[in-house]
Amino acid sequence: MSDGVVDMKIDPSRAKALSAALQSVSERVGTVAGGRNVRIVAVSKLKPAADILALYNETKLLHFGENYAQELMEKAAVLPREIRWHFIGGLQSNKCKPLTSTIPNLFLVSSVDSQKKATQLDKGRAELHSSQPSDSTLTLGPLNIHIQINTSGEESKSGVTPGSEATDLARHVLTSCPHLNLLGLMTIGAIARSKAVKEGEENEDFISLREERDRLEKELGEELKGRKLELSMGMSDDFEGAIEMGSDEVRVGSTIFGARPPKEDFKVKSQVEAGKS
Repeated sequence: MSDGVVDMKIDPSRAKALSAALQSVSERVGTVAGGRNVRIVAVSKLKPAADILALYNETKLLHFGENYAQELMEKAAVLPREIRWHFIGGLQSNKCKPLTSTIPNLFLVSSVDSQKKATQLDKGRAELHSSQPSDSTLTLGPLNIHIQINTSGEESKSGVTPGSEATDLARHVLTSCPHLNLLGLMTIGAIARSKAVKEGEENEDFISLREERDRLEKELGEELKGRKLELSMGMSDDFEGAIEMGSDEVRVGSTIFGARPPKEDFKVKSQVEAGKS
């Protein structure tokens, strides 16, 4: 295990159940992916660190997603450095620098929706680079980000609108944020719309994100230097349809971990202490 990993008790039956759930998701992904490599992100928000450690130990899954910055920072401090963390929740400007300056194995921030937040993430990553000792064996490249697109137009949803707003943000990342790597676009979409999609139909949010990706690749061709932008769309209820429409990443939580506890009842530190007893 890596430095900083806390010794936690793992229930063998829980570990096997989590492994079986992930295997089922992986098989479903493989069935519709048609040979494409689709990244599975296990969304572990409000789940104990012991669950993440159990799934990592059993399956060597690397990609885990968290929705709350403080929870992610606390979990990252006690879990293996090999884990590639994804921040997928609503991003507050004042959390950007703490998030990116303290977690060396933060792989991706998926919810970037403003130039201000991108700039703060870039500054945090730069601080992390400068704080690494000269003899460190950890190689830090640019931090991957997704631009979040509000494809449904819902006021309650974060994300930039498709079109010029998305173009301006993408261009800002590409030209003014040297410590960030624009990996692709993400959407959450309307849950009701997703549930209403019948077999053989296509989700309008997924169509919108795919079209926005194609537009940005064409408009920013020179600035992207020929790179393709990936799509992150699809969660527990609709990830198969998202993959059929070209998603390169799916975020699956409850299908792997089960129902979540209320947020007010969850504390990472107390969960870790309980796991050590």
